[in-house]
Amino acid sequence: MSDQVTYTHPDVLTIGVRQGWADPETDPTRIDWAPRQAKAAIPFRVIDGRPVNPCERTGIRYGRNELGHWGEALAADAIVTATDQDGHRWLVMVERRDGHGWALPGGHVDPGEDPTHAAIRELHEETGLTGITSTWEALPPRYVPDPRASDEAWMVTVPVRTHLGTRHRDHLPTVVGADDAARAAWVLADAYNDLVTYLARKFGGEVFPAHRGMLAEALTPSAAASISRGQR
Repeated sequence: MSDQVTYTHPDVLTIGVRQGWADPETDPTRIDWAPRQAKAAIPFRVIDGRPVNPCERTGIRYGRNELGHWGEALAADAIVTATDQDGHRWLVMVERRDGHGWALPGGHVDPGEDPTHAAIRELHEETGLTGITSTWEALPPRYVPDPRASDEAWMVTVPVRTHLGTRHRDHLPTVVGADDAARAAWVLADAYNDLVTYLARKFGGEVFPAHRGMLAEALTPSAAASISRGQR
């Protein structure tokens, strides 16, 4: 693919603007970039009035692809785990309505909103899960290779995790897909490969590309030990 491709999905300029999730401005050189750069979780450059993706080249050089914003958009994702009576780890995941696969519950952080609050809010909106009393831990912001991104519009997320302790597998809290989630489920996640295999066999699904690296790291033994220690 040429590195000069220009593309913005038509929904961004129509539905996105009407619903408020897309910048109405079609020319990024008319945006005041200083405030956006100042609050960015991951620093980025602006060259000739146009934002530059700080972490990858996507194949879409100009425009926003399928994302509504110009530059960085900040999200938060909830990593909710529990251990069953046999010592197996389970993770809450949702199947996205946009066809991009299974992901962590999450979404955009509203202006002025704390990322932990955003992750908890999105978890409730997408799965119905609420009333969690275990400790939440916000991890450092990270760039995610979202398939909807471009060189001028990209996603950064704050993973926020909690562990519900040990519960009988039949008594895990009920989760039901809602809002942006077609369905929600507890997924076997002793390791990342177990998660991938379980999704494929149980649902014929696969992991949302933007979350693959994040989940692979979150499901390592050292990460699991860290969050478990935090619940003691």
